[in-house]
Amino acid sequence: MDEGLFKKGLEQRKATLGAEYVEKNLAAADDFTRPFQEAMTAWCWGFGWGDEVIDAKTRSMMNLSMIGALGKMHEWEIHCRGAINNGVSAEEIRAIIHVVGIYCGVPQSLECFRVARKVLEEHDMI
Repeated sequence: MDEGLFKKGLEQRKATLGAEYVEKNLAAADDFTRPFQEAMTAWCWGFGWGDEVIDAKTRSMMNLSMIGALGKMHEWEIHCRGAINNGVSAEEIRAIIHVVGIYCGVPQSLECFRVARKVLEEHDMI
């Protein structure tokens, strides 16, 4: 594992998802899951998020679109919180869900709206 990418990834992962969430996941990792946690932190967050070509807010908006399209709602909820941490507004989240509905179908957009409502209410944004 590239220690530099891991450190960079850990910093970005904590900035987006929250230090408490990330530290809890890393602490819960065991011999079976730890290699994946470390690789994901280095690869996804260090390599994927580690440059300055695309700002964190835009990356979060891209993630919501892609994860929404995949229908991975547990991850969508986590990244919805992260998107808010990266400055994505309720109106921007709504617009993203509209695009998910257009390209992936109304049932998927309804799932995104259901989860977004929960997260936005937690943040007193609606």
